[in-house]
Amino acid sequence: MLSPKMQDALNSQTNAEFFSSYLYLSMAAHFEGASLPGMATWMRFQAQEELGHALKFFNFISERGGQVILAEVEGPKTEWGSALEAFEDSYAHEQKISGLINDLANLAREEKDHATEAFLQWFITEQVEEEASVSTVVDQLKLVGDNGVALFMVDGQLGQRAAPAAPPE
Repeated sequence: MLSPKMQDALNSQTNAEFFSSYLYLSMAAHFEGASLPGMATWMRFQAQEELGHALKFFNFISERGGQVILAEVEGPKTEWGSALEAFEDSYAHEQKISGLINDLANLAREEKDHATEAFLQWFITEQVEEEASVSTVVDQLKLVGDNGVALFMVDGQLGQRAAPAAPPE
């Protein structure tokens, strides 16, 4: 059984994961409008992955006898000045999510909620991967600068991203 404090925190994280999905869909729409279909594809897959994370929290709350409370999801930013700016925003967002996950793990430890602490370990590992993935794209975009041909090549590379695997139950 989840404590009320843990339930509230997990519901808040569920909302944050839904926001992440919205943010990445907004970035996908931006890249579609900018004729960067590879980056749009990358962001669409990222949005799907974040939706999977939200549902994983949703299911966990239910499995632990908690009440899922869905809150309003804030609308994300819709315009970026460059591909680099969008991916830098993505990186900053992933760092924020990592902090939220770490806060949840600390709360689970304080609450002596071992099941939730174990559940969160998957997300802690996942966030290391998320940050590294986006950081690599940021580094590549910094390298290409204003070179349109190089940007086109990065776009093509990002368009080869495969659909995310469903997160484990």
